[in-house]
Amino acid sequence: MPHQTTLPRNETGLELAIGILKQRFGDRCQTGLSIREQHGHTTTWIPNQPPDAVVFAESTEDVADIVRVAAQHKVPVIAFGTGTSLEGHVNAPAGGISIDTSRMNAILEVHAEDLDVVVQPGVTRKALNEYLRDTGLFFPIDPGADASLGGMAATRASGTNAVRYGTMRENVLSLEAVLPNGEIIRTGKRAKKSSAGYDLTRLLVGSEGTLGIITELTLKLYGIPEAMSAARCAFPTVEAACNAVILAIQTGIPIARIELLDAECVTALNNYSKLDLPVEPLLIMEFHGSHASVKEQAELFGDIAEEFGGHGFTWTASAEERNKLWQARHDGYWALLQLRPGAEAIATDVCVPISNLAEAVTRTQEQAAAMGLLAPILGHVGDGNFHATLLVDGDEERARADDFIVWLSQLAIELDGTITGEHGIGQGKMASLIKEMDGATHVMAAIKKAIDPDGIMNPGKIFSPDT
Repeated sequence: MPHQTTLPRNETGLELAIGILKQRFGDRCQTGLSIREQHGHTTTWIPNQPPDAVVFAESTEDVADIVRVAAQHKVPVIAFGTGTSLEGHVNAPAGGISIDTSRMNAILEVHAEDLDVVVQPGVTRKALNEYLRDTGLFFPIDPGADASLGGMAATRASGTNAVRYGTMRENVLSLEAVLPNGEIIRTGKRAKKSSAGYDLTRLLVGSEGTLGIITELTLKLYGIPEAMSAARCAFPTVEAACNAVILAIQTGIPIARIELLDAECVTALNNYSKLDLPVEPLLIMEFHGSHASVKEQAELFGDIAEEFGGHGFTWTASAEERNKLWQARHDGYWALLQLRPGAEAIATDVCVPISNLAEAVTRTQEQAAAMGLLAPILGHVGDGNFHATLLVDGDEERARADDFIVWLSQLAIELDGTITGEHGIGQGKMASLIKEMDGATHVMAAIKKAIDPDGIMNPGKIFSPDT
C-alpha cells in the first residue's frame, strides 16, 4: 500500500517487555486485537498497523516506567492521545507498545492573571475550554477534531483560529516530556519569553512523538472577546475568493477566522448539516473584539468582497447561528464522505504564502479535474493553508490520488510553500519532506539519532531510519 512503512520486529524484546508491563500494570496493559487496532491508525486511508500492547498511563511516572522497560528491551513506544491525526502517526510499523495518555486528563493549574494554564496531555481542547468558561478565558487552537492537547502539540496542530492566534508552536510556553531513556525533563518555565539556551520546547512541538512523549504542557490563554460575529460571502470563482482574502489580510483587518469552501464543499455541508448556504465558492469568517470593532471589521471586509464580485454578504452576532455555522465547518470531513457514499476519503493539506494562494488553489482544482478525481477544497486560507479531500473508490483511483498528492506537494514547494501546514508528516509524506527540506532532513536525523540512538520513539515517522 502507498505510504505504509514496515520495519523489522524485535520479537524477543517485545515478548519480554510485554510480560513485564502486564505484571506492573495489570488490566491497564491490554493485548486484545480490537483494542490494539483502535490504537493503530483508523482515521485515514493508510492501512492499520496495530501495536502489540496498549498500556494506559495515569501519570508521568507511569510513562517513564513504560519507556524504561521498552528502552531496556529495545522495542518501540508510540504515544496515543485520541487517534485523530491523518498521516499514520500512531501506526506501529515495527510493532511495539502504545502508551495511551487519555487518562492523564487533569487540568493542573490555571493562572488567570498570567493568562496561562498547566495541563496533562490527555486533556482535550473542548474539555479545557469548558473548564475555563467561567474564568473569562479560552484556548483558541481548534483543529476540527476534539483532539488531545498532547497530540496537538506533538503534531504542531492549528485550525480555524490560526490566522489570528497562531498554531500550537506559538501557544505552548513549556512542556514536560519523557525521553527515550525514561528520563523526565522540563523545557522551561511559565515566562512568556526566554533566551535561555536551545529552544527545546519548539524542538518537541511538532516532533510527532519521535523524540519524546509529552506528559505536561503549559499553554497560553486569551480573554474571551467582548463580541464575536460570523459572516459569509459567496464569490463567482475560487480565485476571486482567494484574492479577497489576500487583500483583507494585507489591509490589516484582524480577522479571527476565514475559511474557504469550494462549491462541492458547500453542497456537502448543506446536505449534512441542513444548511442553506449558496452553492458557490464561499468564505465564512469570524471577527473578535468590541461590539463596535466587530461591526467595523465585517463592514470593511464586505467592501473588499465587492471588489472581487462577492455577493450575498451577511453577518450575525447571534451565538446560536455562529456556533451552527462553525460546527458545520468542523464536520466537513464527515460531510464530504456523503458526497460519494462508499468511497474513502484521503485528506491532504499544503500551505503557501498568501500571495500565491489563488494560483495554488486554482491549479489544484484544474489538476484534480484533469486526473478525473473528486477533490473538494476547503481551508484556513487566512494563512495560506488549504485542504483537498480526495474521495476515491478502488485501487486504481487510490493510485491516481497518490500521484495527485505528490503533484500537490511539488506545487507547494514550487510556490515557496510547505507540503503540510498542519497535518504533519507521519508515514504519508516522508518522501516529499526530503524534497522540501533537502539536506536539512539529515540534520533532523542526526538530532533523532543523538536523542534516540536505538530508534524506539515512534519509528518509521517523519523520515525513514536510514536517512
